[in-house]
Amino acid sequence: MTHAFLVDYRKRSTTAGQELSVPVTVVEVPPMRAVGARIYARNPYGKRVVAEVWGENPVQEIGRRISPHPPSSTEARLTFEHAAGEDVRLIVHTQPHLITGVSSKTPEIFEVRVAGDQFEDRRAFALTAVGTEVSVDQLTAEGQFLDVIGVTKGFGFQGHIQRWGVKLQPRKNSKHRRMIGTLGPHNPSFVTYRVPQAGQTGYHRRTQLNMRVLKVVRDPRTDPITPAGGFPHYGEVRSACIVLHGSLPGPAKRLLRFRTPMRARVSTVEKVDLRYFSTRSKQGA
Repeated sequence: MTHAFLVDYRKRSTTAGQELSVPVTVVEVPPMRAVGARIYARNPYGKRVVAEVWGENPVQEIGRRISPHPPSSTEARLTFEHAAGEDVRLIVHTQPHLITGVSSKTPEIFEVRVAGDQFEDRRAFALTAVGTEVSVDQLTAEGQFLDVIGVTKGFGFQGHIQRWGVKLQPRKNSKHRRMIGTLGPHNPSFVTYRVPQAGQTGYHRRTQLNMRVLKVVRDPRTDPITPAGGFPHYGEVRSACIVLHGSLPGPAKRLLRFRTPMRARVSTVEKVDLRYFSTRSKQGA
């Protein structure tokens, strides 16, 4: 994270139109590679795959995650072109070798839904996208919103006070101090889920809604984005990245997933008036 100065774009804010210093998060977004596509149809047992194609020349590192798939035959592609369904998804994987901050060589592989009005257009797009790279420009642009899905920092098993922030017991309590006062009444004779208790803290999946994209940097060499000395616990940003307004869940090197916003209620700003972006050292150098 770093900070930036921008003109407040929120129309209902008390500082609307004024210059503000806001916290921003830089997320490195190297292109993903589409290695396959699937068509799903719904039946009484849920969604099932009715057609599937795989591209040619897969990246060698994908063998660390799944068994390599041979490229689909011409018959499989013809079946895909004429298959009927209701959902089209691309099978994509990350390319960690393009990122210097992450030491892992094993790519993450998952499915991404293809959006659009007409099913035929989505199917045709998926077929042409197999074997190509998918960049962040195909998802968003400056001024638009994104939903960010991530996993928060994990803190392991923690007690009542640390996990829920409940009040400490009085000094004269004879049994426990860092504990709740009661688990509930005798009847009903069970403990409800509403009672704060000790347990797993952090390492939960969370979704940040409506994160504004302030800036899209396609080449950090021409548009410097890394602060002096690099980002703490990460290093230098060398591939494409985006700048989001606010903070995101999880530590510096954990995978994040973006999607188009599902609850966007604010009109999209074409481009945010970004006056200054801080690249000063975060380590006091």
